[in-house]
Amino acid sequence: MTINTEHFKEKLKAELKIVETELESVGRKNPSNPLDWEAKEGDIDVDVAEEAEIAEGIEQYENNSAILKQLETRYNEVKDALAKIDLGTYGICEISGLPIEEDRLEANPAARTCKAHMND
Repeated sequence: MTINTEHFKEKLKAELKIVETELESVGRKNPSNPLDWEAKEGDIDVDVAEEAEIAEGIEQYENNSAILKQLETRYNEVKDALAKIDLGTYGICEISGLPIEEDRLEANPAARTCKAHMND
């Protein structure tokens, strides 16, 4: 089975753009570590804010942190899949070393394992 890596490369690049846009909506790149993202804080002037506003800002930050964590994980999975295409190892199960089924890659182009090992 030969995988059309160009097809999957385009799918992965498109998904990467979407994930980056979503990441930017809830976070920003860490200035100390550009490979890391951190959640945006709520826009509140603490000196004049009321208690409810402060609580709302904290809640917004916590929500952004949770969303950011999921998006960052997906971002890294997509980047890893693109790197595998460049290395010539894309579409190979990381556990068995066998080819990943094409329908699995269509559903999740960043899949790291075949169907038999997808829950491992």
